[in-house]
Amino acid sequence: MNSIPRIKSIVPQNNYKLAVVFDDGCRVIYDVAEDIAAIACFSELKTINGLWNQAQLDPSRTVVYWNDNIDLPSDTIYEYGKRV
Repeated sequence: MNSIPRIKSIVPQNNYKLAVVFDDGCRVIYDVAEDIAAIACFSELKTINGLWNQAQLDPSRTVVYWNDNIDLPSDTIYEYGKRV
C-alpha cells in the first residue's frame, strides 16, 4: 500500500462490526468492539443510544468518525480488517 487507502462505503453492522469497501475494491469487516474495550472514549458507541449507526466518512474519505472524540483512520481499517 503506497498511499492512504480511500473508503468508498461504510455500513455499521450488528455487534459493533463495520463493513467497509475501499476504492481499490478491497472489502473488510472491521471489529470495533476491540477498540471499544481498549480505548476509553470508544465506550460512547455503546452508551450513547444510536451513536453506533451514525458512522460517517470525512471529506477526504480516509477517516470514519462518529463524533469529535471517536474516529478510525482508513489505513488501520485496511490493515486490521478481516477480508471478505
